[in-house]
Amino acid sequence: MSGTLDGKGGTPGSEPPVVTPVVTQRHVTSQEFRAAFRAAELGMAVVDRDGLVRTANDALGALLGTDPARLQDSPAAEFTGLTEDSRTWSAYRDVLLGRRDRLHCTRRLRPAAGQGVWAEVTVTPLPETRDALLSVADISDRRDLRARLRHLRMHDPVTRLPNRSLFFERLAAALATTTVAGGSGRIGLCYLDLDGFKAVNDTLGHGAGDRLLGAVARRLTECAAPGGHLVARLGGDEFALLVEESRGTEQLVDLAASVQSALSRPFEVSGQRLAVSASIGVVERPAAGTHATELMQAADTTLYWAKADGKARWTLFDPERNAHRVTRQTLSSTLRPAVEREEFDLQYQPLVGLGDGVVRGVEALVRWHHPQFGTLAPNRFIGLAEETGAIVPLGRWVLATACRQARRWQLDHPCEPLVVSVNVAVRQVWDSDLVADVAGILAETGLPPSLLQLELTESAVMGSGGRPLQQLQALSDMGVAIAIDDFGTGYSNLAYLSRLPVSTLKLDGSFVHGFRTQEHPNPADETIVEALVQLAHRLGLTVTAECVESAEQAERLGRIGCDTGQGWFYSRPVPAERISALLSTGVRS
Repeated sequence: MSGTLDGKGGTPGSEPPVVTPVVTQRHVTSQEFRAAFRAAELGMAVVDRDGLVRTANDALGALLGTDPARLQDSPAAEFTGLTEDSRTWSAYRDVLLGRRDRLHCTRRLRPAAGQGVWAEVTVTPLPETRDALLSVADISDRRDLRARLRHLRMHDPVTRLPNRSLFFERLAAALATTTVAGGSGRIGLCYLDLDGFKAVNDTLGHGAGDRLLGAVARRLTECAAPGGHLVARLGGDEFALLVEESRGTEQLVDLAASVQSALSRPFEVSGQRLAVSASIGVVERPAAGTHATELMQAADTTLYWAKADGKARWTLFDPERNAHRVTRQTLSSTLRPAVEREEFDLQYQPLVGLGDGVVRGVEALVRWHHPQFGTLAPNRFIGLAEETGAIVPLGRWVLATACRQARRWQLDHPCEPLVVSVNVAVRQVWDSDLVADVAGILAETGLPPSLLQLELTESAVMGSGGRPLQQLQALSDMGVAIAIDDFGTGYSNLAYLSRLPVSTLKLDGSFVHGFRTQEHPNPADETIVEALVQLAHRLGLTVTAECVESAEQAERLGRIGCDTGQGWFYSRPVPAERISALLSTGVRS
């Protein structure tokens, strides 16, 4: 193309052509372009440097629902929407002024009559002129097809609800909108799954299960409709109701209660009357500073609580309960590395003769100096260590450390033998070679086996047979004493005492509580303890009373025959160096 549409060929100021055939060729090219421009099905217009239409073709007029002649001298940016944002407007001006080669964008046109039209708008400079060519292509059908495909991609085919992808898109948009608006809004979420859905699938088949999901979806939609809340199926039998403009916790609780009520009514599916319920986790909080992942984690945790608390209920997110869960998870994941980092140490609580007040032994009690949570007592992490298996390396460390310390006491106080008592967990008996560990540690430290006592709970030794019984017998044959800890709180089956190589019973502190004062004793507790002591002595066992807190308790326990006592009346658990000072002086008389 070498000229504009008004027939004025050439560049301003250029010399006229000399060769006639060339002039004819240029004239023909202009005519061909003019004919093509007018006949084209693509809407087009030529605009000048000011953005005014010089001429428009019939296709553009038809697209806009007007006579193309009426567009002449009108600003093209107005009917194409190029002024809707400053960035596009600036790029358009740059093309008209020759500073940019091309502009391509999508706009929604509003014809004089009919619905809006989605169009791709392209503006390019015309060579050797000061004008630009504007083309407008109708892409409404393409957009509609794309929208239909997106709907299929973002909706669940079984329930026709928004699926997981659309839910997270809406959630992210809601959080982003609130942040931009200044962070004053709140957001809420009811996250639920169906109790007993698997049984429906297993007994009636997946077809019936899908029909049940569809019925559930309809009831959830009815619950959410008054507030215009989003209902989505996240997968399986999990659903979510998103409250984008929450008015507070009460609104979310009311919504959860309405869902519970709606789902409690029986469903008619495949000729069967089905009853299902839902467990619902409810989370409500300020949207500002909340991330989608964080919100979903809180919802998932709360749903888990609802199920753990008995199902068929809603549960509100509890920050304190969650903090405990997070702490538990943190401790669980860092237990094994903590052993390697030597974050543990031992304290020792004396075992004192009730008749003479002499320290006969000590119980080793482990403490965890956690870098985040400070010093933790055993009840904060021993259970976790047993669950995760970390109790095996931790227990081995405790045993070795206690035996090394006991050997130092033996060397420093050869005339005052001190037994060190170490707790052993069930998993240490089952998951490790406890006999080999004890033998190796005793050989390494030089501690005589007679100065080591291992404490196991009733539940650990109850019904012992096979490997556990063999290990306990091998340890006893080695000369190591075996004690039953917290005796009286478990099975209390006395038959196993005759089968196991036990040397000591440690009475649970709950029995000792009845000995608190002379004025208000508990006769039943005293009778039980006296009977247990007499039985133990007849079996050749010694008895230690735990949780001794007063002189009155110590005196009465000694009077009925308990051999040793342990508790805060004598001493709290203390570092090893404090024990040395007690060996010669005793604790209390």
